[in-house]
Amino acid sequence: MKSVQLGLLRFISLMCLLPGLFGLVASASLSTHYFDTRPRAADEDRTVPRTVNGEVIYLTAEEDGQLDFFRYYGVRVFSVGLAVGLLYLGIMATQLERWQRSEVNDIDDEEPGPEQYG
Repeated sequence: MKSVQLGLLRFISLMCLLPGLFGLVASASLSTHYFDTRPRAADEDRTVPRTVNGEVIYLTAEEDGQLDFFRYYGVRVFSVGLAVGLLYLGIMATQLERWQRSEVNDIDDEEPGPEQYG
């Protein structure tokens, strides 16, 4: 595979891994913030139950939507980045193995035979 294509795979992998990781971290921090600040009983605005750390808290529909967005966005984008990164590593390992085999063959060809000794 050409080095330009490998560079593109590495770039795509990083551009998915980093935002995906950001989404997962944002989801975790938002969950923690909601756990610390939101009521444990429903009121007129907060009607959507959400279990965080084993306790039920009540969120507005907008807050619940934000939390879902970051959670699912982070997991999906991170998974795509991980898959592309693993593909990149697999291709690199295959190329390294081919290079090592060709180096071994070159070394075998350079060993002096009996006619070269004299």
